[in-house]
Amino acid sequence: MGDGEAAGQRVSPLKNFAAGGVAGACLLLAGHPLDTIKVRLQTQPKASPGQLLLYRGTYDCFHKTISKEGILGLYKGMGAPLAGVAPMMAISFFGFGLGKQLQQGNSGKALTPVQIFLSGCLAGVFTTVIVAPGERIKCLLQVQASGGAVKYAGPIDCALRLFKEQGIRSVYKGTLLTLIRDVPSNGLYFLTYETLKNLLTTEGQSVSQLSTPKIILAGGVAGILNWTIALPPDVLKSNFQTAADGKYRGQVDVLRTLLREEGPRGLYKGFNAVFLRAFPANAACFLGFEFALKGLDWLAPSW
Repeated sequence: MGDGEAAGQRVSPLKNFAAGGVAGACLLLAGHPLDTIKVRLQTQPKASPGQLLLYRGTYDCFHKTISKEGILGLYKGMGAPLAGVAPMMAISFFGFGLGKQLQQGNSGKALTPVQIFLSGCLAGVFTTVIVAPGERIKCLLQVQASGGAVKYAGPIDCALRLFKEQGIRSVYKGTLLTLIRDVPSNGLYFLTYETLKNLLTTEGQSVSQLSTPKIILAGGVAGILNWTIALPPDVLKSNFQTAADGKYRGQVDVLRTLLREEGPRGLYKGFNAVFLRAFPANAACFLGFEFALKGLDWLAPSW
């Protein structure tokens, strides 16, 4: 198999890239509805004294979104990540495969946990280039739908207007926070998946023979651990990317403001939506990846 393989097998970054694209599409279809809820919960305005919050929690947000906007309301802002998530996951798995290949060289030795973690971190660096603008556009579209006023007609309109109004810096607003979120969390993500795959493999069998339920378990747990460390910077990123110009003096100011107004618990806003989404979305992601990889191994064994 091209990834998570036994020692001695060649890692193919090219196959990882193609299979990663399939993984990204699976991840998005399974996870976008709860991502919409997560962003709406993270960015809802603070209630004034005597006023109720717009959403009381995950279920309330889910119920209000469906009753006001129908089931498609949960898929708001999906155009930007759909255009970005397949190439993003393709680049993520490519970066992971490349990191493994660079550290493995021609030795064919099994990689250490630290080497796998570093390969995952490289994947996080690679993806930020695509993720940062895609996330900025996605968050703005998700928030405008819940706020009532429609400023942008869609992802392309949003991207063009951001660029026209303030240039490329506006499109890439929140890049540093995206890096802080994605580099360590990707390292943990891939390390968890690879470790669990090896632990779940019966002695004497190859990792490539792992059953579907075991792949789902390994992928789902990897997704949950990934978000455990990614959520605080994700909350800061969502607030920074959707804030009106001039609201924050910089990215540290977002953290300072959030801690002052809501305390440390504010960093885990959207917690339920994230963790409900993490297992099925990432299980679907790795399942799609493994099946695509098997297909590629069959179609193009020499890649």
